Amino acid sequence: MTRLKSSDAKAFAAAIAFAGTGLATAARAEVIETGPDHFRLGLEATSPLPPDRLRRRLIDPSDWWSGDHTYSGDASNLALDLQPGGLWSETWAGGAVAHGRVLMFRTGEMLRLEAPFGPLQGLGVAAVWTISISPDGDGSKVRFDYVANGGDDLEPLAAAVDSVKSAALKNLTRPD
Repeated sequence: MTRLKSSDAKAFAAAIAFAGTGLATAARAEVIETGPDHFRLGLEATSPLPPDRLRRRLIDPSDWWSGDHTYSGDASNLALDLQPGGLWSETWAGGAVAHGRVLMFRTGEMLRLEAPFGPLQGLGVAAVWTISISPDGDGSKVRFDYVANGGDDLEPLAAAVDSVKSAALKNLTRPD
């Protein structure tokens, strides 16, 4: 009997868990570059949903962002005001947070946010998140590009942010 190393077993278990989700998306995530004061991520997935359906989902973050990555623990508290300077915000009894600010959008193509989510905000990090949607056969291709600069010791945070963004991309591109 061949025994797997612990790291191989974990990777195998993760692959099995992902394969068992039944989602028709193909995803690719990559930490493109890291350094002590910056990191850059690129994530891409395909979805069987047409671009117009994904665009409608995109502008309602409560439909695809995980409540596990909110301050309130409830994604239904999220809202996006789709206009220049508009906020990706979260409001709950006793608190509120501006997670991001709309820098640019092109209807049907792209949304760009200044978005130092979570602990990055408290570190004074400048972060820009660009979300692009394009046709791909009968479905769509979605790309997340995330660039974070400033602060100290950001390199260890890149993998955690990549994990959160990967989960968000998976939720955004899921079939209806």
